[in-house]
Amino acid sequence: MKTGIQGIRIRRAAAVTATASAVLAAGALTAAPAQAVATPSIVAKGGFVMDDGTGKTLYAKTADTKRSTGSTTKIMTAKVVLAQPKLNLDAKVTIQKAYSDYVVKNNASQAHLIVGDKVTVRQLLYGLMLPSGCDAAYALADKYGSGSTRDARVKSFIGKMNSTAKSLGMTNTHFDSFDGIGKGNNYSTPRDLTKLARSTMKSATFRTVVKTKSYTAKTVTKTGSTRTMGKWTNTNTLLSSYSGAIGVKTGSGPQAGACLVFAATRNGRTVIGTVLASSTYAQRATDATKLLNYGFAQKG
Repeated sequence: MKTGIQGIRIRRAAAVTATASAVLAAGALTAAPAQAVATPSIVAKGGFVMDDGTGKTLYAKTADTKRSTGSTTKIMTAKVVLAQPKLNLDAKVTIQKAYSDYVVKNNASQAHLIVGDKVTVRQLLYGLMLPSGCDAAYALADKYGSGSTRDARVKSFIGKMNSTAKSLGMTNTHFDSFDGIGKGNNYSTPRDLTKLARSTMKSATFRTVVKTKSYTAKTVTKTGSTRTMGKWTNTNTLLSSYSGAIGVKTGSGPQAGACLVFAATRNGRTVIGTVLASSTYAQRATDATKLLNYGFAQKG
């Protein structure tokens, strides 16, 4: 009988011990905090990332420090064009010698537009955003500025860029050019450029252009024949290297360094951001990749 009672006691003690162990284990599991994703280190002097859907800030590094923006300026050039009332994307623009002279004089990136060719506004947007054509930017500013002279029209267009920036709440931004090749008074911040990109990406036309890896335009020559332009390749390498990448625009320059405004969509969620003043083209892509991964790891 004693043996039976002892057996019961042993079994009860074992049960109590097991239950206590289970409770302690459960408590330990509950108490352990979820491991946070480490904030990435980037080479770029400035960076900013937000959730496109909610507008929530996901990352910031000197996000409001004014810096030279290089050709990321052309996002605003495109936005001003796309905001034109009754915009006709198939309207033709005749390429002027002034556009060609400008890119040669400034050793600027170009779409290699040919003087006398008639190029549609849609094609100019591809030439603006893919190869970062300063000649295409000049043509668009000349087309959509107001005034009786080319200089007046360009000045008017840049005025529209600045008034649009103000309307978007880009409080630390100023443009003095249509392409980022300014006179030292062309600047923005990672936060402001991300605001701009988020707004401009609402345009279906813009979204289509900036996610395109390459594009070939067929233009009408001054004799009326058709010319097939050389292929324009998008300078944004993330479109090929990052799954879900949908844009937006590269930039560079002696003062600007290597810049990139970027966006990607995964599982129905879009993350959008900017890096300014990175060290190289490859590094800006690496910085952006780190920030996108970090952004997607955060809650929107």
